[in-house]
Amino acid sequence: MMNNGLLFACIGLFCISCQATEQKPAYPYTLVDAQATQETKALFANLKKISATHVLYGHEDDLAYGVKWENEQGRSDVKEASGSYPAVYGWDLGDLAQIDKADNLDGVDFDNMKQWIKEGYQRGGVITLSWHMNHLGTEGDTWDTTRVAHRLLPDGDLHNEFNAMLDRFASFVSDLKADSDQQELIPVIFRPYHEHTGWWFWWGSESTTVEEYVSLWRYTVEYLRDVKQVHNLLYAYSPNSLSEFDSYDDYWEKYPGDAYVDILGFDDYFTLQGRYGHEDGVAALGEHLSWLASQARDRNKIAAITETGLEGMTDPTWFTQKLLKAIQYSEDSKQIAYVLTWRNAQEWTKEGHFYAPYQGHSSASDFRSFREDGFVLFEDELPDMYTLTGF
Repeated sequence: MMNNGLLFACIGLFCISCQATEQKPAYPYTLVDAQATQETKALFANLKKISATHVLYGHEDDLAYGVKWENEQGRSDVKEASGSYPAVYGWDLGDLAQIDKADNLDGVDFDNMKQWIKEGYQRGGVITLSWHMNHLGTEGDTWDTTRVAHRLLPDGDLHNEFNAMLDRFASFVSDLKADSDQQELIPVIFRPYHEHTGWWFWWGSESTTVEEYVSLWRYTVEYLRDVKQVHNLLYAYSPNSLSEFDSYDDYWEKYPGDAYVDILGFDDYFTLQGRYGHEDGVAALGEHLSWLASQARDRNKIAAITETGLEGMTDPTWFTQKLLKAIQYSEDSKQIAYVLTWRNAQEWTKEGHFYAPYQGHSSASDFRSFREDGFVLFEDELPDMYTLTGF
């Protein structure tokens, strides 16, 4: 007969064994940053999960201004037209490197931007940052295509100045604190050096070699992650429209590698309009999204339309009959995590330059139908994006 002491010891060992087998599985994704914050890991995992059944809608500069207003607390053209804020908030850090400037290239005050990022995050929204980075070689803007990338890399004569620019970025994103005790950093999808397959930026197709672009991207990641210890970033890769490529192989020409990218995207403003020679723009974009989503699935990454839109909303049914149909083109294309439309410039600064409806516009009714489709998520429909569950 087993004595009581031995019996209790066996029971204890059995319980310990049960606890070991009931432990939650390890986090299943390999991010660019192995030290990413828990909230950043959760954002990736939840975007990955949601992309199987829904797409998130996003808008650039949504809280800062609209077609008929600027810097008014609580306002949003998207909210006023649809009933909800967007699920994804896009912001840009152009002119951040100019120390004497308090606002970005579109007139958004950087301190206000931080506050709007915090507001969006506290409501459960997703934050993404692009950066129309200034030209360090000429003191010009991002559209100065004078070759300069080679001068920014280690051993280049502008390397220290480039590091100082990255320092300012690191300071900005490290100051995005969500809570009162200043501990919880807001996760950000960072989209550097975008549309590089076009010619119009200093990091573009005609201004950088493959080696220069890849080195620039990798150095940026390593400096922010390893030197500056910035751990609240997911990195998004976004060339210009796939319609411009001779083959999908061109997408990878300047790809920095899976170890340096979390999100696969592209920017596309014209395929849905039937440009690039497509007879059916919806089908063409649908095919591109199907390919992109399949690549993201194979690489265990996220797919997204990182920028798109129709300037001036000249097609009143664009959202439901063009954009939504393209995303829902196939079972693969549906697995896009989010789509971001560009900004709504104030009419007195750039008339007709808006990419989301505003209240009273002829496309507002279609936009509400887009918002009401069960496949599309706006902010008020989001689950908790920043808590890890099941891992």
